This record gives sequence, structure tokens and C-alpha cells, in this order.
Amino acid sequence: METTRRKSLLPPAPGPLPGFGLTMGMTLFYIGLMVIIPLAGLVLFTTRMSFAEFYTKAIADPRVLASYRLSFGASLLAASINGVFGFVVAWVLVRYRFVGRKVMDAIVDLPFALPTAVSGIALTTLYASTGLIGRLFEPFGISIAYAWPGIVIALTLVGLPFVVRTLQPALESLDKEVEESSASLGASRGQTFIRVILPSVMPALLTGIALAFARALGEFGSVYFIAGNMPMKTEIAPLIIVMKLEQFDYTGATAIGVVMLAAAFLMLLLINLLQRWSRKHTER
Repeated sequence: METTRRKSLLPPAPGPLPGFGLTMGMTLFYIGLMVIIPLAGLVLFTTRMSFAEFYTKAIADPRVLASYRLSFGASLLAASINGVFGFVVAWVLVRYRFVGRKVMDAIVDLPFALPTAVSGIALTTLYASTGLIGRLFEPFGISIAYAWPGIVIALTLVGLPFVVRTLQPALESLDKEVEESSASLGASRGQTFIRVILPSVMPALLTGIALAFARALGEFGSVYFIAGNMPMKTEIAPLIIVMKLEQFDYTGATAIGVVMLAAAFLMLLLINLLQRWSRKHTER
């Protein structure tokens, strides 16, 4: 009885995070101020338009539709390229030790720190018809800069770190004994890769590809210089938004922005589903 009374007199156990109420309030305030309010403002501004006006500005305009096709198509192609070569880069960084490995590992993060406009200028200088690489393709009539291949290259550059950094932890946690057991059972290297390694890292690989796609979808700076911005050919959706803002067509820019926002939410949902699948796959 006395023991129970003593326990009741003890102060309550501290929560998992000291000052939870204060930190939660600061978190909600910051997220609301920086994310929720601007996005809500974008959606609310769209409600001023009728559906017919929204459809005309964001869906029925041939120039806008061409920018959607280029943005989504080039982003998907760039993310797929990063899925292949990003896997190779992550594999080399995880499985091998060589001179310059740390330098290569740091270079992977360079697109995070490099201003996108600087990377766009560098790529344009390199892949233009008079550039170091572009002039090699010029005799064959192949244009890289100021054409869709240049856009894909720029989007591949900005998306590579997402694939590599997502795959590295998955490859590091992969048990090498499983590969050795597969080899001891008579499986070739190709069979071991397809049936053992690839299924184990597939959730992380798909997550990295989805992140790279989402990053490429909203890219503007690096694409602006290398695209050439030719109407109906090399105009991406973010560029159309900027052009409409410069023309004081706020409703048109907002309508396209809402479409891109919806695409971003769908990508976020897909990434969350992939991460949940990855966690369940890891627990098994």
C-alpha cells in the first residue's frame, strides 16, 4: 500500500522529446508558412477561374500540351537513364575500394550544390554545335544543345544523386553471403544478379527513380539555357509558367502551376508507397 502511494508521488516520466508542445508548434508554424499557405494560395487563386477558362489555359492550349509532353517525357527518360547508370555508380562506390573513390563519391553530390544555371551554361557550352562534344555530332546532323537530347542530359545531371544516394544504403546492407550461397548452388553471375541482388534492391531503386523523376519535372535553371526555348519544340512547362508571369497572365500561370502541383502530389504518393513497400520488404 505504501509502495503504491510512493509511486503515485513520483513525477511523471518525461516524454520522448523534451518540449514536445513547443517544437510541434514551431514545426506546424514553419510548414504552414513555407509550404501549406503558398500552395493553398495557388489553389484558391485557381478557383477564381471557371472550369472552361481553366481548361482553355491549362489543358486545351496546344503550346501548353507540348510543354507537358516534353517535361514528362524528358523527365521519365532521364530518370530511366539514371536508374541504369546510377545503379552502376552506386555499385562501384559500395563494392570497390580504389584511388579517388572519395573524390568520386563527393562529385555525385555536386549537382546538389551547383547552381542549376551554372550547370545549364556549362552543358550548353559543351554540347553546342561549336562545343567540345557537340561539334563531333554536327557533321551527322545531330543537334544536342537547343534540342530535346540536351534537355534530357540536363535533367539526367540533376537527378543522378537521388538514385545513387537512395541505392547506396540498400547495397551496403545486402548480405554478401547470400550471393556466395547462390554461386555455390551453381548460379552464374547474371543469374545471381537477376534473382538475388536486383529483387533485394528493387524497392530502393524504384524510389530513387521516382525521386529523380520528380526532381526533373520541376527543373528550370539548367534546362533554360540548353533547351533553346523554341515554341512547340523545346519549351518545358516551368518555362511556360515563367513566360506567362512575365506577360502578367497570372491566371494562365496559376492554371499550369496547379496541373504541375497535382503531378507533384501524385509523385509524392508514389514515393511514399514505394518507401512503405521497401520497409515491408526489408522486414521480411
